[in-house]
Amino acid sequence: MKKQVNKDHYSFSNYLSKQRWISYWHQLDEIIKLQPDTVLEIGVGAGVFKNIAGIFDINVETVDIDPDLKPDHVASVFELPFKNNSYDVVAAFQVLEHISYENLEKAVGEIKRVAKRYIVISLPDAKPRWHYSFYIPKFGVKNFYINRPTFGIVKHIFDGEHYWEINKKGYSLKSFLKLMHKLGLELITTYRVPEFTYHRFFVLRINKLNISDDCDVK
Repeated sequence: MKKQVNKDHYSFSNYLSKQRWISYWHQLDEIIKLQPDTVLEIGVGAGVFKNIAGIFDINVETVDIDPDLKPDHVASVFELPFKNNSYDVVAAFQVLEHISYENLEKAVGEIKRVAKRYIVISLPDAKPRWHYSFYIPKFGVKNFYINRPTFGIVKHIFDGEHYWEINKKGYSLKSFLKLMHKLGLELITTYRVPEFTYHRFFVLRINKLNISDDCDVK
């Protein structure tokens, strides 16, 4: 793999929008709920997730192909330099769309190999939606959505970064979930961030035996 952007792509004014900060909140919330002792983050980005997680005593290691981003490990998602079942949770936030869909199975398979319990993924979801919310006393804020009318399914055009996006032509949500099932991953939940519906989260549990390096197989 080759890096697609330079380090300055992740500058505050260029990358860290208010909506992306909301997505960081969901990243942290999902990881905290899983109560992991060890977490591996695929793709460093601006380094925000690891730094915030550290405030809450969550041990996060990072891996990225770009040494300029100063990850803990420099490596490709296709060849992670870790033993089987090395981390309780492996996270890939807005990363997998940067590789071709044809290579997605290989990448997720490698992620599953080093994950012990869970995988948390976020991906761009291109299906247009209007988001509305209202407050109900004693019940809090309730969100609902209306799908914006479209004329057919949009075909994805590689923009130098994203090779594909959920709900563009050939990349339906159903086909992605089918691939996860094929890889032995059980879907716990999937949802779009209410305040930033372009980001869709997936929390997946490993439901097939991962054989560790030190166990005997008979």
